[in-house]
Amino acid sequence: MTAKRGREAGLDDGEGEGERPDADGTLSKRPHIENTDGPTPDGAGASSEPRTGSGREEGQAATAGDAGGDDEDDERIMLPVSTSRAVVKQGKECPYLDTISRQNLDYDFERCCSVSLSHVNVYGCLVCGKYFQGRGLSTQAYTHSLETGHHMFIKLDSGRVYCLPDNYEVHDRSLDDIRYMLNPTFKHEEVLRLDTDVTWARALDGSEYMPGLVGLNNMRMNDYANVVVHILSRVVPVRNFFLEPENYKRCRSLLVQRTGELLRKVWNTRNFKGQVSPHEFMQAVMTTSKKRFVIERQGDPVEFYLWLLNTLHFDLTDGKPKKQSVITQCFQGELEVTTEAGTGKGKAEKATEDVVERIPFLMLALDLPPAPLFKDVLEKNIIPQVPIFSVMRKFDGDTVTDDIRAGRRRMRVTRLPRCLTLHFKRFTKNNFFLEKNPTLVNFPVRNLELRDIVPLPEAAGGNTKYDLICNVVHEGKADGGTYRLHVHRKAEDTWCEVQDLRVTEILPQMVALSESYFQVYELKSAAAPARPVRAAPPK
Repeated sequence: MTAKRGREAGLDDGEGEGERPDADGTLSKRPHIENTDGPTPDGAGASSEPRTGSGREEGQAATAGDAGGDDEDDERIMLPVSTSRAVVKQGKECPYLDTISRQNLDYDFERCCSVSLSHVNVYGCLVCGKYFQGRGLSTQAYTHSLETGHHMFIKLDSGRVYCLPDNYEVHDRSLDDIRYMLNPTFKHEEVLRLDTDVTWARALDGSEYMPGLVGLNNMRMNDYANVVVHILSRVVPVRNFFLEPENYKRCRSLLVQRTGELLRKVWNTRNFKGQVSPHEFMQAVMTTSKKRFVIERQGDPVEFYLWLLNTLHFDLTDGKPKKQSVITQCFQGELEVTTEAGTGKGKAEKATEDVVERIPFLMLALDLPPAPLFKDVLEKNIIPQVPIFSVMRKFDGDTVTDDIRAGRRRMRVTRLPRCLTLHFKRFTKNNFFLEKNPTLVNFPVRNLELRDIVPLPEAAGGNTKYDLICNVVHEGKADGGTYRLHVHRKAEDTWCEVQDLRVTEILPQMVALSESYFQVYELKSAAAPARPVRAAPPK
């Protein structure tokens, strides 16, 4: 009964109760007669061999039994015996190996059966690319092979290739590229050379693409998440950490696993196409965030960026936020916040002296000056411009920021992060609508010297210069629009603009003329990344 249920559920066991193979390898619908030690009603012992037509002619059965035997022979079903242990054959012995169509293969989507929607024991058809469950008799993959004549299938969780309905495993070196596309892997030496070796790859359609700068599919309105994925793929320690699954193999978080899979696909040099779909990653995001970030609704990349960093850090440290991870090593800095006594609604409200606190940060929010309300003498609205040095004086330790809840505060940077994230607050919301500030921020692409802007601690030493690596730009109206990204490619020292599936090379001067929403800078002396901290084992 267990084998029958396993076959109905789509498992590999192919035989069930009531169907037993005869000596010729066929399956008969008649019940199997067990051999007994006692005599049969006619005085003869029951034979363990199947009855044949010649035996009936010799008088071993009654005349009525002859007619019944002929009917049973007509009702026999010629099917191969399916077992969980398939015979192994080499590629030269399989006549269907040349039917594989690599143009139809795409392993970016959720790995579930297209018929039963089950995630258990899923196989991918190597001819049409669809997913089906099981390979035993009466399973979806078995039925698909009979109906369409597609014989080659790959098991998605192990990469083993089978031929159906004959049910034998195929071993051939020509299938290695399909297995690598299913699960890309990188050696430690290859990871260290990603920023020094100039690598271009060619897809099956003949188009060239840059590994690490491939287009990400915008399934509907997930462009806000695509730019954040590109940022993580350009931060060297985070990228190196997720390209080696050994660093987080003990972590059970689905989001961590999907992030690693997506980054490995982005940097895959043997991809069949020049773009990647973040479908599985977004499914994990929607599940983990409880539908806070979805594909069907436009989101804020700053909000998603902070949520993703905090969630990855929480999962990698096994729920211990104070523990170090690769996220805090790269993005976390420290602020000294001084709140004047008697202001705000916190600790300083009833204090007699100023309250000084040390607060870690992942991002610095910068306020933009308001846009002009009136036109100039030429009856045109001039787009205002402001240097980044002016808006960053908010953290010089002397400038006072007034807030009703937080109080009057002065902020000073006490520890610089390896990767500095700046957010320009362009959107303001009132009781009626959401408004966008079009002010342009003038910033250097290289050698941003923070020592000239804000006072820094002596522990920083001479390492206070930052180079821009990513720049997120918002285009369109405040309540809509799209997001695109400017990325610096270190191997060739060039700038590229990435918007969904489109990747184009641009001049560095065009980066500084855009309406930047938030930026990521890398410390100039941080050339050789430290060994990443491995994820904590589960409790």
